[in-house]
Amino acid sequence: MQIPSILTLGAISLALSACQTPQQAVQDKEDLLAAAGFTLQPANSPARIAAMKKLPPNKFVRQTSGGTVVYVYADPAGCQCVYFGNQAAWSSYRAAVFAKQLADEQQMTAMMNQDAFDFGPWGPGFW
Repeated sequence: MQIPSILTLGAISLALSACQTPQQAVQDKEDLLAAAGFTLQPANSPARIAAMKKLPPNKFVRQTSGGTVVYVYADPAGCQCVYFGNQAAWSSYRAAVFAKQLADEQQMTAMMNQDAFDFGPWGPGFW
């Protein structure tokens, strides 16, 4: 009955080691936004700063302007900027996030499977 406990402990350890720092997560999001086609606009004037502060931080807002859908993402703490994207950029971003999550899960599963039966010097028959 101790094998499941060891495997659970190993899985938890792997999960914790795979966690990103907040700065890495911010950089990953910025990279994904740029790669998807969002354009960065710095909040470099009093008017832009005031407009950015009206937006919810680190959340997407869908707005319609003249019949065109625009996705807006304000990042006041990171780049002090606002990202703007159209429907194509939004779809590309969502696909990239899904692909990254899938790749991360596959990597974690592979690591767990690789280490699942490594009992060190005692060998698999110890328990």
